[in-house]
Amino acid sequence: MAYPALYLKRGEDARLRAGHLWVFSNEVDVARSPLSGFAPGEPCVIVDARDKPLGVGYVNPNSLICARLVNRGLEHALDRSLLTHRIKVALGLRERLYAEPYYRLLYGESDGVPGLTLDRFGEVVVAQATTAGIERLKPEVEAAVDKVLKPAALLWKNDAAIRALEGLPAYADVGFGTPPDALTVREGGLEFAADATGGQKTGWFYDQRANRDRLAPFVKGARVLDMFSYLGAWGLRAAAMGAAEVVCVDASAQAVAAIAGNARRNGLGDRVRAERADAFDFLKALRERREHFDVVILDPPAFVKRKKDLAEGRLAYRRLNELGMQALAKDGILVTCSCSYHMPRPLLLDGVQQAARHLDRQVQALMQLQQAPDHPVHPAIPETDYLKGYLCRVLPA
Repeated sequence: MAYPALYLKRGEDARLRAGHLWVFSNEVDVARSPLSGFAPGEPCVIVDARDKPLGVGYVNPNSLICARLVNRGLEHALDRSLLTHRIKVALGLRERLYAEPYYRLLYGESDGVPGLTLDRFGEVVVAQATTAGIERLKPEVEAAVDKVLKPAALLWKNDAAIRALEGLPAYADVGFGTPPDALTVREGGLEFAADATGGQKTGWFYDQRANRDRLAPFVKGARVLDMFSYLGAWGLRAAAMGAAEVVCVDASAQAVAAIAGNARRNGLGDRVRAERADAFDFLKALRERREHFDVVILDPPAFVKRKKDLAEGRLAYRRLNELGMQALAKDGILVTCSCSYHMPRPLLLDGVQQAARHLDRQVQALMQLQQAPDHPVHPAIPETDYLKGYLCRVLPA
């Protein structure tokens, strides 16, 4: 195929051969293939120092991760045919997992298409391109999605902060069709409305669905506090599972209004209350009032976005868990999560234990939580394994 070659330095092919898909700029033999000779997103053949092709990918000379491998070998071009095949393979897993078409359809590297996320909301697909290579392939992505799914509409939600590392602008745009003003999500027998363009990420956090499913034994008849609630997914699921009272807290006025609307939509308005507040301030106020809940759910945004933020972020998770425990009744349940890739799972649990000992409490970790199976982990790519959490029982010492 007529793609230019990107040559690697001697020995720099080992990680790719082990299964990873990224090439860093310092691994390229720039004497043989100067990065300045490539346009952002341009297809290429990745070749080792012995002139053996590894496969087809794309380049961005302006990024630290300067290339991504999309297909091993030279049998397939980087085109809509390859994308169609990858989407069909990804769809096969999701249709085994879920009875209804509401899920993450394609999860980047783990589904063989680095830089591309596809979320399905019934007849609407929300796509997100995080690399110049996928940005350049947008027409092929749209054609592949249309061929496989025939959805009513595809919306590009290209506003992820990581796009700045690729030199890409942030925007939302319609790929094809006419997307509704609000997306519809069905989960656990409930129906939620999500903002198609102004919401967080691609509109919904499908990655926590399996963890929300595990609440049932702990919330019947309980008083539940759902912090960082966004659209009320945790809280409304708890109410539907039989919680007596649920308080959902979010700092966004738009989110609080959406929670109230979703509660009414599902006939749960009498047991679900939404409040706008900073999470740390709200939990401190509960402590001062000595107000307690049977179940406290902590699902914050990432506190550790970069490796150098680990020390500060680790302290923030510990502080949050300590405040959460202070809002718990005796023999309460704490659900604590982190979506920070750079926050190792053992450190999250260590922070929970430190918080418990500071308060003279005892913790039993009942369940480890991880991302749902429509976000599969690639064993060779640790970066695909980002969501971790624990469902804990908190007792007096």
